[in-house]
Amino acid sequence: MKQVIVITGASSGFGALAARALAQAGHIVYATMRKTTGRNAPQVAEVERYATEHGVDLRTVELNVASGESVEAGIAKIIADAGRLDVVIHNAGHMSFGPAEAFTPEQFAELFDVNVLSTQRVNRAALPLLRKQGRGLVVWVSSSSARGGTPPYLSPYFAAKAAMDSLAVSYAAELARWGIETSIIVPGAFTKGTNHFAHSGSPADKVRAAEYDHGPYAGVPEQALKGLAALEPADADVNAVAEAIVRIVDMPFGKRPFRTHVDPSQDGAEIVNGVADRVRAELFRRIGLEDLLSPRVVG
Repeated sequence: MKQVIVITGASSGFGALAARALAQAGHIVYATMRKTTGRNAPQVAEVERYATEHGVDLRTVELNVASGESVEAGIAKIIADAGRLDVVIHNAGHMSFGPAEAFTPEQFAELFDVNVLSTQRVNRAALPLLRKQGRGLVVWVSSSSARGGTPPYLSPYFAAKAAMDSLAVSYAAELARWGIETSIIVPGAFTKGTNHFAHSGSPADKVRAAEYDHGPYAGVPEQALKGLAALEPADADVNAVAEAIVRIVDMPFGKRPFRTHVDPSQDGAEIVNGVADRVRAELFRRIGLEDLLSPRVVG
């Protein structure tokens, strides 16, 4: 069935790939991004070109996930335009690379704002309609870093993604009785095919960072990135994440997996998440809330 979908952070990377793949699958897709008339104007033009060339319903909307006003306006525009909203995809995020101590608290706060608080802004804008409809799907693009084996120097991003994943798990139970389904996508460390690493932020405290770079941790950044790249199979394709999202959206209501891993490097997140999700399910059974493990059909 054709769904009306909003996806955040769709100017590049997983977001752009997923938006196009979902549109190709026959859905009405709103690819949201900030600065649509400024820095991202070329991306908007490319989306329009792609939609025309492929005959798909792919649209762009101005939406800055770091601004509550922008989020409210963007979601309202989509609802006014389409008349409904079926799927919310939390994809927006940003990465930083460097020793944890060299990042200021303000930088940590900024990473958490983009990767975690952004989802809360979007949920507060979109969920009232989904709850009123009694049906919907929320897809969270998490990261294997939340529970897999993690290299050093990515702590602000890893901490933020772990928080976002935890929020997704909590929301899943609180939306089930409203008829809203949750699915968490867990990509591994794709070092090619996105700008994730290339556009990552760096520590503001350059003096503190230099103490690490020229001290006992000299060479660690290069080894970490080199090691990650070596773990990634030569045929690893970032499109696999977009394809996984399409499969989940196209599944029947109530049949979608709670968590889907797309991790060519197999860093162990699937094993740890498997245990954690099983423990969560067992606790819900023990406290008499087993029905919250799957969405209720409303109406």
